[in-house]
Amino acid sequence: MPEHKLLLEHAHDPAYATLDGYLKVGGYKGLRKALGMQRQEVIDQVKASGLRGRGGAGFPTWIKWNGIEKEKTKPHYMVCNADEGEPGTFKDKQLMEQTPFLLIEGMTIGGFATQADCGYIYIRAEFVDAAKALRIAIDEAYDKGYLGKNICGSGFDFDLYIHLGAGSYECGEESALMSSLMGERGMPRLKFPHAPLPTVAGLWDRPTIINNVETYACAPFIIDRGGEWYATLGASTKNSRGTKIFSVSGHVNKPGNYEIEFGTTLMELLNLAGGMKGGQLKACVPGGSSVPIVNADDCGRAILGYEEMSDVKSMVGSGGCMFLNEHTCIVSFIWRTALFYANESCGKCTPCREGTKWMVQILERIVRGNGQPGDAELLLDITKQIDGRSFCGLGDAAAWPVAAALRVFPEEFAFYIKNGRSMVDTPESRALQPKWQSLSTAR
Repeated sequence: MPEHKLLLEHAHDPAYATLDGYLKVGGYKGLRKALGMQRQEVIDQVKASGLRGRGGAGFPTWIKWNGIEKEKTKPHYMVCNADEGEPGTFKDKQLMEQTPFLLIEGMTIGGFATQADCGYIYIRAEFVDAAKALRIAIDEAYDKGYLGKNICGSGFDFDLYIHLGAGSYECGEESALMSSLMGERGMPRLKFPHAPLPTVAGLWDRPTIINNVETYACAPFIIDRGGEWYATLGASTKNSRGTKIFSVSGHVNKPGNYEIEFGTTLMELLNLAGGMKGGQLKACVPGGSSVPIVNADDCGRAILGYEEMSDVKSMVGSGGCMFLNEHTCIVSFIWRTALFYANESCGKCTPCREGTKWMVQILERIVRGNGQPGDAELLLDITKQIDGRSFCGLGDAAAWPVAAALRVFPEEFAFYIKNGRSMVDTPESRALQPKWQSLSTAR
């Protein structure tokens, strides 16, 4: 399939980041239509669309929106997770910089549907340009009556604020994000069923909706054109609807963001990115660094859909698609990945705090040429002790890449441990070998 640009259709046009330019191509039609509907009707349209969260989990958006109290007894909040800390993912950054009104309109629609008093956009501090673009757009929206009191004469009030995070990967986890937004340390909360869902008690223990940038940006199109129309996109898949932006990087000729319809094959996405660079396709991490790696054979049969990717034992994830060529040492690649998660662990729970450190120590020992018999088995055992046992999803995200690499490329680990060097020993691969950084200085 070719690209199907919906969210990115006008991203190339600088005028689209201004209110006048946005209005000229149909901007705010969705909000105006929503304000003339019953709140439940808006949620029902989101349900009909089949929209699922684009941050990585793929949770149905309408369930969150519908789960908030209908008889409002306390303030409601609408939160946008714009942290986007997953390595290999950079789509939300582009959306905020080039299409800021899509996010603003989408959050306002969501705010109306869920009776939210105000919204917060939590942006990682490194996204300075994105924050500036949003600040300008929010000010324009206030000036023209699309934010603030009595929006478009409807009687609906909604305020929108920007909050810059401190750059912590952990704050991309929704409960840690809320803690950070409230001025607390960015650590996760106890989860349902032992604690209330955010829709019941989230930000300041008030009903809260949290979605990511791409999810909110879909809402104006769904309300304007109808949920049933949106559901026709991706209809070839089991339960994935609409378009998805994939951030393609690695050994490709044209890295960048590509918006495709669900049901597109992974190889078609690779072709959109100009094909492989510097060698033949060896592997792909299709949905961000936490997603299980797949080899070239599985790349050839992978279909981009939430259920379809499970056929190759991987995931759509956040859409950070990294293609690796034949000169890539998988052991070194996974060591770098594991080091990132060890550095970003908040330290709250033992499986993640200690397990990520142990994985890095073993992988570093192997890549330095000092691997020991049984190291691969020990690594796999550690991943099993982390996966599903950590306080939040960061532990799972750290364990999955290591476990998948051991499953898909066991021969590379075995060769490295036995011979003290990579089996991918070429000038190209040697140029990619890590410049050593000890764990003690990295943490």
